[in-house]
Amino acid sequence: MQTKNLNTEKGKSKQKILKSATKLFAQKGFDGVGIREICKDASVNISMISYFWGGKKGLYQGILDDLVEKQTEYIKSFLDFDIDFKILSKKEQVNLLFVLLDKTIEALYGGFISHDLIRFLLQEQQKQIIELSSPIITFLRKLIVVIFDKDENDRDIIFKFVFILSQINSPFVLPAYSLKLLNQKKFSKQDKDIVKANVKLYIQALLTQEGIDG
Repeated sequence: MQTKNLNTEKGKSKQKILKSATKLFAQKGFDGVGIREICKDASVNISMISYFWGGKKGLYQGILDDLVEKQTEYIKSFLDFDIDFKILSKKEQVNLLFVLLDKTIEALYGGFISHDLIRFLLQEQQKQIIELSSPIITFLRKLIVVIFDKDENDRDIIFKFVFILSQINSPFVLPAYSLKLLNQKKFSKQDKDIVKANVKLYIQALLTQEGIDG
């Protein structure tokens, strides 16, 4: 019982550190934050960072690893992560795409990713200190490649993929602007439905353009 309680407390401390580190890295960047500041914000002993990650760079990577782990658990809750897309009919592939997009939008606008984490990820895109391999994005890209029957390095398919991502992410990545226009503090169910409808409309246009029956 004592060991279980100790592990529970360590788990709570780990999540508190990840939350504080995400916020502070997003605000000040990697070089602008020290481990003492992170631990003070999280109200944990400084030794916990060495215990879990070895140091600041390991913690930075730990934020990305934690996101990947949670994304993997989430995606496995509604589809077969190892499915072979090529055994599916074109209609089944498109239906799977819409399921994935629907679930991704639900998670994104339902609080799965904090705005601090979004700011952190945008910063990471600029500096590329370490690489993020998102299972949802990887799965989505492979599925789009199969649906449009193109090579993954084809320039047209790369832009299609990026534009689909931007359709999903834009309002959430620009929350201050989007929510100000909406005159509200958070996204509602109606907002999620509108994002889903717009993403689906865009994809249907791409499918029609390529002569694919979706």
